[in-house]
Amino acid sequence: MTGPATGPATGPATGPMTGPAIEPATGPDPACRALGIALEEAAGGRARLRMRVTEDMVNGHGVAHGGYLFLLADAAFDHACNSRGPVMLAHSAQVTFLRPAAAGDVLVAEATERARHGRHGVYDVTVRRPAGEIVAEFRGHGVVVAGRPTNEGRTE
Repeated sequence: MTGPATGPATGPATGPMTGPAIEPATGPDPACRALGIALEEAAGGRARLRMRVTEDMVNGHGVAHGGYLFLLADAAFDHACNSRGPVMLAHSAQVTFLRPAAAGDVLVAEATERARHGRHGVYDVTVRRPAGEIVAEFRGHGVVVAGRPTNEGRTE
Protein backbone atom coordinates (compact mmCIF):
# COMPACT_ATOMS: atom_id res chain seq x y z
CA MET A 1 0.00 0.00 0.00
CA THR A 2 1.28 3.46 -0.84
CA GLY A 3 1.08 6.56 1.32
CA PRO A 4 -2.11 8.54 1.75
CA ALA A 5 -3.47 10.58 -1.13
CA THR A 6 -3.10 14.33 -0.88
CA GLY A 7 -5.00 17.28 -2.21
CA PRO A 8 -7.90 19.49 -1.19
CA ALA A 9 -10.44 16.66 -0.76
CA THR A 10 -8.03 14.23 0.87
CA GLY A 11 -5.95 16.28 3.28
CA PRO A 12 -4.94 15.09 6.74
CA ALA A 13 -7.47 14.49 9.48
CA THR A 14 -8.34 17.64 11.38
CA GLY A 15 -8.91 15.98 14.74
CA PRO A 16 -11.10 13.34 16.37
CA MET A 17 -14.86 13.48 16.14
CA THR A 18 -17.03 11.76 18.72
CA GLY A 19 -20.57 10.38 18.98
CA PRO A 20 -22.98 13.16 18.05
CA ALA A 21 -20.83 14.52 15.20
CA ILE A 22 -20.85 11.07 13.56
CA GLU A 23 -24.40 10.06 14.51
CA PRO A 24 -26.33 12.03 11.84
CA ALA A 25 -24.46 10.39 8.96
CA THR A 26 -24.23 6.79 10.13
CA GLY A 27 -26.99 6.43 12.71
CA PRO A 28 -26.88 3.82 15.46
CA ASP A 29 -25.10 0.59 14.54
CA PRO A 30 -26.55 -2.36 16.47
CA ALA A 31 -24.27 -4.87 14.66
CA CYS A 32 -21.09 -3.11 15.78
CA ARG A 33 -22.44 -2.61 19.28
CA ALA A 34 -23.35 -6.33 19.55
CA LEU A 35 -19.85 -7.35 18.46
CA GLY A 36 -18.10 -4.92 20.81
CA ILE A 37 -16.59 -2.87 17.97
CA ALA A 38 -15.35 0.42 19.40
CA LEU A 39 -14.90 3.64 17.44
CA GLU A 40 -11.62 5.23 18.51
CA GLU A 41 -11.68 8.20 16.14
CA ALA A 42 -13.17 9.48 12.89
CA ALA A 43 -12.49 12.77 11.14
CA GLY A 44 -11.48 14.22 7.80
CA GLY A 45 -11.86 11.03 5.75
CA ARG A 46 -10.18 8.78 8.32
CA ALA A 47 -11.41 6.40 11.00
CA ARG A 48 -10.01 3.87 13.48
CA LEU A 49 -12.06 1.08 15.09
CA ARG A 50 -11.09 -1.76 17.43
CA MET A 51 -12.55 -5.25 17.94
CA ARG A 52 -11.59 -8.24 20.10
CA VAL A 53 -12.09 -11.58 18.32
CA THR A 54 -14.28 -13.81 20.51
CA GLU A 55 -14.75 -17.60 20.49
CA ASP A 56 -18.12 -17.01 18.78
CA MET A 57 -16.31 -15.42 15.81
CA VAL A 58 -14.11 -18.45 15.06
CA ASN A 59 -14.88 -20.74 12.11
CA GLY A 60 -14.39 -24.50 11.69
CA HIS A 61 -10.69 -23.95 10.90
CA GLY A 62 -10.12 -22.44 14.33
CA VAL A 63 -9.49 -18.91 13.00
CA ALA A 64 -11.59 -15.76 12.89
CA HIS A 65 -14.33 -16.01 10.25
CA GLY A 66 -13.58 -13.70 7.33
CA GLY A 67 -17.06 -12.21 7.56
CA TYR A 68 -16.22 -10.65 10.92
CA LEU A 69 -12.98 -9.21 9.56
CA PHE A 70 -14.90 -7.79 6.58
CA LEU A 71 -17.52 -6.31 8.93
CA LEU A 72 -14.84 -4.57 11.01
CA ALA A 73 -13.18 -3.12 7.88
CA ASP A 74 -16.55 -2.12 6.41
CA ALA A 75 -17.50 -0.31 9.62
CA ALA A 76 -14.22 1.66 9.51
CA PHE A 77 -14.92 2.47 5.85
CA ASP A 78 -18.42 3.67 6.80
CA HIS A 79 -17.11 6.01 9.50
CA ALA A 80 -14.32 7.38 7.28
CA CYS A 81 -16.55 8.12 4.30
CA ASN A 82 -19.25 9.68 6.49
CA SER A 83 -16.85 11.74 8.65
CA ARG A 84 -17.21 14.70 6.27
CA GLY A 85 -20.85 14.40 5.12
CA PRO A 86 -23.05 14.21 3.10
CA VAL A 87 -24.35 10.64 3.53
CA MET A 88 -22.26 8.11 1.59
CA LEU A 89 -23.05 4.42 1.15
CA ALA A 90 -20.91 1.56 -0.11
CA HIS A 91 -21.08 0.98 -3.85
CA SER A 92 -18.67 -1.95 -3.77
CA ALA A 93 -15.91 -3.40 -1.62
CA GLN A 94 -13.38 -6.20 -1.59
CA VAL A 95 -11.07 -7.66 1.01
CA THR A 96 -7.81 -9.59 0.87
CA PHE A 97 -7.07 -11.81 3.88
CA LEU A 98 -3.32 -11.96 4.55
CA ARG A 99 -2.98 -13.61 7.98
CA PRO A 100 -5.40 -15.50 10.20
CA ALA A 101 -6.68 -13.97 13.42
CA ALA A 102 -7.53 -16.05 16.49
CA ALA A 103 -9.91 -15.81 19.43
CA GLY A 104 -8.51 -13.27 21.87
CA ASP A 105 -6.78 -11.19 19.19
CA VAL A 106 -7.47 -7.47 19.31
CA LEU A 107 -7.76 -6.05 15.81
CA VAL A 108 -7.56 -2.41 14.74
CA ALA A 109 -9.06 -1.23 11.44
CA GLU A 110 -7.71 2.05 10.08
CA ALA A 111 -9.54 3.60 7.14
CA THR A 112 -8.14 6.33 4.91
CA GLU A 113 -9.78 8.29 2.13
CA ARG A 114 -7.70 7.78 -1.01
CA ALA A 115 -9.75 9.93 -3.41
CA ARG A 116 -13.06 11.75 -3.47
CA HIS A 117 -14.56 13.43 -6.50
CA GLY A 118 -18.15 14.50 -6.99
CA ARG A 119 -20.41 11.79 -5.58
CA HIS A 120 -17.69 9.09 -5.47
CA GLY A 121 -14.99 8.13 -2.99
CA VAL A 122 -12.36 5.42 -2.66
CA TYR A 123 -11.21 4.26 0.78
CA ASP A 124 -8.52 1.82 1.93
CA VAL A 125 -8.74 0.00 5.25
CA THR A 126 -5.93 -1.93 6.90
CA VAL A 127 -6.85 -4.42 9.62
CA ARG A 128 -3.93 -5.23 11.89
CA ARG A 129 -2.97 -6.40 15.32
CA PRO A 130 -1.79 -3.56 17.60
CA ALA A 131 1.83 -4.72 17.17
CA GLY A 132 1.51 -3.93 13.46
CA GLU A 133 1.00 -7.33 11.80
CA ILE A 134 -1.39 -6.83 8.89
CA VAL A 135 -4.31 -9.28 8.90
CA ALA A 136 -6.36 -7.92 5.97
CA GLU A 137 -6.54 -5.14 3.37
CA PHE A 138 -9.90 -3.76 2.25
CA ARG A 139 -10.86 -1.30 -0.48
CA GLY A 140 -14.28 0.30 -0.49
CA HIS A 141 -15.94 2.49 -3.11
CA GLY A 142 -18.63 4.83 -1.81
CA VAL A 143 -21.28 6.96 -3.44
CA VAL A 144 -23.09 9.99 -1.99
CA VAL A 145 -26.86 9.57 -1.75
CA ALA A 146 -29.48 12.29 -1.46
CA GLY A 147 -31.35 12.10 1.83
CA ARG A 148 -31.33 9.17 4.19
CA PRO A 149 -31.63 5.55 2.94
CA THR A 150 -34.80 3.60 3.83
CA ASN A 151 -35.40 -0.14 4.29
CA GLU A 152 -37.02 -0.24 0.84
CA GLY A 153 -33.80 0.87 -0.87
CA ARG A 154 -35.05 4.40 -1.52
CA THR A 155 -33.91 7.65 0.01
CA GLU A 156 -36.07 10.11 1.93
